Amino acid sequence: MRNIPLHWQIAIAILLAVLAGVLGGPSANIGGLSFIAVYTFLGTIFLNALKMLIVPLVVSSIISGMAGVGGDKLEKLGGKTLLFYASSSLIAILIGLAVVNVIAPGSGDNQALAASISTSDPELTDTLAKVEGRGMSDVVQVFVRMVPTNVVAAAADGQMLGLIFFSLLFGFFLARSKSEHASTLMHFWQGVMDIMTAITMWVMKFAPLGVFGLVAKTVAITGFAAFKPMLLFFFTALLALMIHAFVALPLLLRYVGGVSPKKHYAAMTPALLTAFSTASSSATLPLTLKSIQEESGVSKQVSGFVLPLGATVNMDGTALYECVAAMFIAQVYGLELGFVQQFTIVMIALLTSIGVAGIPAASLVAISVILGAIGLPLEGIGLLLVTDRVLDMLRTAVNVFSDSCAAVIIARSEGETTKIAA
Repeated sequence: MRNIPLHWQIAIAILLAVLAGVLGGPSANIGGLSFIAVYTFLGTIFLNALKMLIVPLVVSSIISGMAGVGGDKLEKLGGKTLLFYASSSLIAILIGLAVVNVIAPGSGDNQALAASISTSDPELTDTLAKVEGRGMSDVVQVFVRMVPTNVVAAAADGQMLGLIFFSLLFGFFLARSKSEHASTLMHFWQGVMDIMTAITMWVMKFAPLGVFGLVAKTVAITGFAAFKPMLLFFFTALLALMIHAFVALPLLLRYVGGVSPKKHYAAMTPALLTAFSTASSSATLPLTLKSIQEESGVSKQVSGFVLPLGATVNMDGTALYECVAAMFIAQVYGLELGFVQQFTIVMIALLTSIGVAGIPAASLVAISVILGAIGLPLEGIGLLLVTDRVLDMLRTAVNVFSDSCAAVIIARSEGETTKIAA
């Protein structure tokens, strides 16, 4: 296996995991040892190892990037980053809106799905407990937490926006500092980043095992039989995600960034497969940084600023899914949505895709906000639970790919040559 490229190792692990999950099912065991327990062990250890790297890697990469770019370029770089993230998310939402209107997966016979929702389902009850009472005020509170009272507590609690804000401030003032110790601090943070990158490469040697455990557990528990009533919705969301990932973003890479989409896909394959397996943009961040710097050739200064921010606030796939899911539920309940209501969905999806990143069950919270805005019952979320895990994996991969496209396009706009020029 050592001579096989990492992305092929991960791809093989995913295929084997699907087979193991399908053949073994949720109850398979050997001598009383459940296969699910083994899968959980492998997946959890791998995820924990990736999450262990996030805080030191994010802090060191942002501070090093800021110090390298210099304070004078922050406004320009930040403006480009936010403009790309807002534009790509809006494009994704409009693609989702167009596809769900054309296919209308909740219309016709599928309206019987509304009657099939069991309000006594424990999974639905648990989900509703998480999202009931949520609203736009929760989105605002996420931005309030952007300025943490205790940066150590923010790091411990996984409040990435607060950690990023502190790191940006630290890097900005480090770049402007006239202190004799400033250069020592710059070398320190660069050294931390180099070491964290080395640890990331070591952890990724075990990626095939971790990916196998994560995917096999998902397939074994969810299976495929439950998907049948929701297949049209599943393929509608999948088609919209694929159009964004394989049409819209490549066009931006080619005509805005002037790079080869094919080369960029090849460079990002290990990160995308890991994102698919973990369903976590943050957990994939160490590998995303490694791929974008070493394979696509984006500088540490640009990638260290753009990617950690993107892993927290840029959620193209999530925004697209929120729109498709809300429209699907409206169709199931027989609600005809006019232009104003659809525009409302677009705007709320855009705002919540940024703001709910720090909230548990983030996408479901966002969908609950949209449902409340257009007058639909929260129980409609029950329709999404069957396919949510797999679609979560897919939309996370789209989120990560969008982050990487932002890094490449912004690097090119800053005059960098990269390794994937067209």
